[in-house]
Amino acid sequence: MFAFTKIAAAALFALSALSALTSAAPTEGTQLEARANVGQATYFYPGLGACGKYNGNGDLITAVSKLLYDTYPGHTANPNNNPVCGRRIKANYGGRSVTVTVVDRCEACAFNDLDLSPTAFENLAALSVGRLSGVTWDWV
Repeated sequence: MFAFTKIAAAALFALSALSALTSAAPTEGTQLEARANVGQATYFYPGLGACGKYNGNGDLITAVSKLLYDTYPGHTANPNNNPVCGRRIKANYGGRSVTVTVVDRCEACAFNDLDLSPTAFENLAALSVGRLSGVTWDWV
């Protein structure tokens, strides 16, 4: 009887854990908005971005990963018409933050990474750092 009680308790625990995981899963259309994002940040020297606009080093802009860009709800075959273009992101690192606009697609970035303009990166750390780990960001 004691063994049965332990097995029953373990089964109930597993079911409650599974229930908690599935109830926390984002629903379609909200998956990009439902949680804080954590990734790395690097910088690049912008020009013509995937959104079809030219930007310079002094603009507060970012490229998001191709994985995010290419799966963003409403994307089409024409990258210039991607609804992620023009969205704003607030990135945070080491007690500092910067708000940037999405204008490009980053080929080498992991899903939650940001590739910032030099000026945007400098709002978080010196360019000489090169790569920041543990950057948090949210849509604004």
